[in-house]
Amino acid sequence: MYKLSEKGERIRDMFGSIAPRYDLLNRVLSLGIDRRWRRFAVAKIGVSGSGRVLDVATGTGDVALEIASQTPTAVQIVGVDFCKEMVDLGVVKVAESRHAGRISFQVAPCEDIPFDDRTFDAATIAFGIRNVVDRVKGLGEMHRVLKDGGKVVILEFSTPTIPVFKQLYHFYFLKVLPRIGGAFSRFSAYQYLPDSVLEFPSRDVFKGMMTQVGFKDVKHYDLTGGIATVYVGTK
Repeated sequence: MYKLSEKGERIRDMFGSIAPRYDLLNRVLSLGIDRRWRRFAVAKIGVSGSGRVLDVATGTGDVALEIASQTPTAVQIVGVDFCKEMVDLGVVKVAESRHAGRISFQVAPCEDIPFDDRTFDAATIAFGIRNVVDRVKGLGEMHRVLKDGGKVVILEFSTPTIPVFKQLYHFYFLKVLPRIGGAFSRFSAYQYLPDSVLEFPSRDVFKGMMTQVGFKDVKHYDLTGGIATVYVGTK
């Protein structure tokens, strides 16, 4: 069994502590734009007919539910996340949805996905790869469990490229967002968010990491002025 590093355990415990308010704060802090970003990302997976899709760092299941809404009923979705508190909320959310029966969950980290090689037709991870301590290993695991020709779709926060927009974004992200988040939940958790985004590799460096583990035809799409980026690669 994979053992999380001390940093990984801290991140997992932090998400466990904010799990009950996680969905509400996502809507408030992103002004609801995160839903559009997820729809765009899921549209890139390219799965039709039947198949299996893996959603890594599934959290409370928002992306898993979006995959279900965009794919035929024969497509099965599996969500994995290292935070049990998040997964428990996802189980309840899915059970109350019209997609109950198509989505299952397991508690597992990105660095140790509990499935055999070439199991899935596509894999997604939204706002989760920056929380993976060993990102190369995590990307390698997603590559391993994909079938040949399968796509990985990664949605993550980015730094805007337009100078004026970048300044406004940094003010909101570094000054305003942690205070709003702290009013409803743990301040430290929403201070971690901008810190982790600013620490995340540049688009080209991250695409290089995807190529390093074997993904081909790697490309990216900037959304909302570069606040978020969708990365796509093929096995």
